Amino acid sequence: MAQRTFWKGYLKLSLVTCPVAMMPARSQSEKVRFHTLNRKTGNRIQSRFVDAVTGKPVAEGEEVRGYPKGDDDYVLLEEDELDAVALDSTRTIDIEVFAPRSSVGWIWYDTPHYLVPDGKVGEEAYTVIREAMKATKTVGISRVVLYRRERAVLLEPRDNGIILWTLRYGDEVRNDKPYFAAIKKAEPEADMRPMMEKLIEKRTKDWSPDLAEDPVQDELLAIIKAKGKGRKAQKPRSAAQSEGNVISIMDALKKSLEPRKS
Repeated sequence: MAQRTFWKGYLKLSLVTCPVAMMPARSQSEKVRFHTLNRKTGNRIQSRFVDAVTGKPVAEGEEVRGYPKGDDDYVLLEEDELDAVALDSTRTIDIEVFAPRSSVGWIWYDTPHYLVPDGKVGEEAYTVIREAMKATKTVGISRVVLYRRERAVLLEPRDNGIILWTLRYGDEVRNDKPYFAAIKKAEPEADMRPMMEKLIEKRTKDWSPDLAEDPVQDELLAIIKAKGKGRKAQKPRSAAQSEGNVISIMDALKKSLEPRKS
């Protein structure tokens, strides 16, 4: 079942505009979630804001956001001041720049959303923008206010639709050079690379969501089911034991390529 729309606005490219709607592409609704309870009473525990100095509860509506400028010294910002930032991008995704799809590294991609036409009126303009990006192998770069902040976003054509990705901020992505610079560039031995390629080929299969399943989720559901019926939960499976340090990479590759025993 399609998820309820959480954002509506306009997609704009120069003088071409169309109404659009957006929904998160990810879902957490199927994940196991727990409540925190009082062990003695079985009642749920309530979270409350408490003044860190006086220890007294803070009344609803008395919370305010503060930016630290020193020890115990803050600049207070009201909700209307925060809402006034970047108003132009609150309801309009104005594409001003395009980039080659291959030029945007995966590390910049943050959260995916489905962007769809909001009604029949906007479908033609939406389709033209989508197909033009496909033909030119480009993605659109824009900005929009989501989750109370203006975010840089990337629009990527996908089948009959458009995926809108929020992008990570520039100061969120660390430079990889300090981490990779010390790694040797030496080529592996001539015999090893073909064997590794053969091993990769042997284990290659088409992508499926099953490849990203969550075994911990299954274990938790099994425990919950057993305890819900008054049974003792089975001991979770133990992690596979390491075979120790590999002395010979060649021997390890040869062993990996051997047929598995049934």
